[in-house]
Amino acid sequence: MTSSNNEKVKDTQLSDALSERYLAYAMSTIVSRSLPDVRDGLKPVHRRLLYAMRQLKLDPKSGYKKCARVVGDVIGKYHPHGDSAVYGAMVRLAQDFSVRYPLVDGQGNFGNIDGDNPAAMRYTEARMTEVGISLMEGLNEDAIDFRETYDGEDKEPIVMPAAFPNLLANGSSGIAVGMATNIPPHNVGEVCDSLLYLIDNPECEIKPLVKKLKGPDFPTGGTITEDFDSILETYTKGKGAFRLRAKWEKEELDRGQYQIIVTEIPYQVQKSKLIEKIASLLFEKKIPLLSDIRDESTEEVRIVLEPKSRTVDANFLMEHLYKSTDLETKFNLNMNVLDKNNIPRVMDIKEVLEAFLEHRIEVLNRRSQFRLSKINFRLEILDGYLIAFLNLDEVIRIIRFEDDAKKTLIKTFNLTDNQAEAILNMKLRSLRKLEEVEIKKEHSELSEEKKELEELLASPEKQKEVISNQIKEIRTKFGKRTTLGKRRSVFSGAIDDFEVPLEAMIEKEPITILLSEKGWIRSIKGHAAEDEEFKFKDGDELKFMLKSYTTEKVIIFDNSGKFYTICAHEVPGGRGYGQPVRLMIDLHNGDEITSIFNYVKDQRYLIASNGGRGFMVDDDHIFAQTKNGKKIMNLADGEKAIFCVPETGDTVAIVGENRKLLVFPADEIPTMARGRGVILQKYKDGSISDIKYFNMEDGLAYPCGNGTKIEKELLAWIGHRAYAGKLVPFGFPKTNKFTRK
Repeated sequence: MTSSNNEKVKDTQLSDALSERYLAYAMSTIVSRSLPDVRDGLKPVHRRLLYAMRQLKLDPKSGYKKCARVVGDVIGKYHPHGDSAVYGAMVRLAQDFSVRYPLVDGQGNFGNIDGDNPAAMRYTEARMTEVGISLMEGLNEDAIDFRETYDGEDKEPIVMPAAFPNLLANGSSGIAVGMATNIPPHNVGEVCDSLLYLIDNPECEIKPLVKKLKGPDFPTGGTITEDFDSILETYTKGKGAFRLRAKWEKEELDRGQYQIIVTEIPYQVQKSKLIEKIASLLFEKKIPLLSDIRDESTEEVRIVLEPKSRTVDANFLMEHLYKSTDLETKFNLNMNVLDKNNIPRVMDIKEVLEAFLEHRIEVLNRRSQFRLSKINFRLEILDGYLIAFLNLDEVIRIIRFEDDAKKTLIKTFNLTDNQAEAILNMKLRSLRKLEEVEIKKEHSELSEEKKELEELLASPEKQKEVISNQIKEIRTKFGKRTTLGKRRSVFSGAIDDFEVPLEAMIEKEPITILLSEKGWIRSIKGHAAEDEEFKFKDGDELKFMLKSYTTEKVIIFDNSGKFYTICAHEVPGGRGYGQPVRLMIDLHNGDEITSIFNYVKDQRYLIASNGGRGFMVDDDHIFAQTKNGKKIMNLADGEKAIFCVPETGDTVAIVGENRKLLVFPADEIPTMARGRGVILQKYKDGSISDIKYFNMEDGLAYPCGNGTKIEKELLAWIGHRAYAGKLVPFGFPKTNKFTRK
């Protein structure tokens, strides 16, 4: 290594070198690619695209030019990046489903809402729209500063004059290094209303501005389900979210049938993928109430959803689809933009509007100053012309006979260099009398305009008035009364999240659930008769039979004191033997199911162990959310939970294996969320044989012979909880059960 090279080498920490270079890269990404300028709402690539199209004179009244020509100019002169990235940005500016107010008027295949790619840039053509033109109004009037292009051969605008409030009207999104931006599009008429209010009330709070702005207005429409307070908070912080839903309507058909028509889908959702997702859920039977889906869209969105039957509630079906698919999305707002000093920061809505107005006033002043300088120059020339007309013969003589006519004219009539040059360049036809009248008229008009411009530059109030008029012109040209400016997204206010009832999503059908002794579970259609015979595997037999419906939740109680919950429609049907119940619930080895019943809201249950202990439990506590179940009853060694009896009366009858009967008021049993419980009946030996609820005034019914006996004289057996009781009455069944089971 030579000594000259050694002098260029600097010792530095690797972390410092990486940090320095990464910071330079990060700032380049933030400023030059990802974040929009708050003043014109454009990123550099968009600004260069529009400027290149202006240079090619692709205004709305001219013909189209190939997009490849535009992209070539952009990457050759202004934006040294890949042509696909530049063309992609250009395509998006032309898509009316991506941009609320397109800046580019495309001809050819520019993609569609299904997500299909545009044609190659050699096949498509483009020109600017009126909106794009309005962003560059005054560009040649020193309205903004220019800088050298990357190769130093040309100039490009640093920011557009932006008569159109593009940042809010079209929104923006981008991901930089360590930061991102995501701004939704808005209705330009409402943005103009907010700007006009801010001009008249510069010290106002954010709330009245948001009332004027209302909220986003997405190109694809949809329904925004946020209340005003939520929207206000989002715009105040510059961060937040808007929940957006597809718009649908119910279309009545013959014979009471109907179908649901989705007419608008959320912003940035590809229609084809949305339909694929719904079709996939339909195939997987995760939307049981939906029969079919069809896409009948033309230029307008029309997605047809066919319910399974006319009894299906359309609102419940759509709620389920909202939760399961992109028919409902969230647009996260992050108003992170570059301010006029190229510094990225999150702004609230008032700061964004103020930045736009400040920029417009600066543009107005620069354009006015530019026009004033032009007027001053022209007045100087006109003054020279008038002097020439007043001294026409002498001027002609000097021009004809003097060696240095220009110098002589300046000296003779006290002219400026510009005036003398203009007189010398006059054509002979300009010397007629009529031309003198025209010059005097022009001089008068320009003098008046000069006076107005000087007053404008000296008066902030007049500047605000001019800006207000310009904003009103934009509102008239692109506002709500125009086809383009009509509001597309609507507001429905906040919608509470609610669980769609299971019965709304599953067709209600009667079924009978069969559980065998060996733990095989299955369902059969309809409600089977009590004495009906069923087939089981060899050595197996029926243990429980439960009449239910496909919409029911089924509760299982085992002898370890655990409750499990399963959905009736998930119980396997068909002609087989079903499946082991342990595949549906995590039943531990050695544990056995003691009860199975349909879940009933607000129903209380008495659970009891064979040791004579028990307590009441509410319906909320027996409902298990997972396959693992929910432990409710604590048990001593050797103790088992054997009863789960619904509360159906005001009195409890309990009989032990010792054939002693005890009757006591039901309210003596406490309600608990979990525990071992209290003593229900006291035993020296043995355990509970059976428990029953009944109403005291109706008497205690139990089997007797071939019939049923109702015992109303129960004084001998009435006591309090934890008593031992007395021997059962004569005729009580030898099974020691209150039923014939």
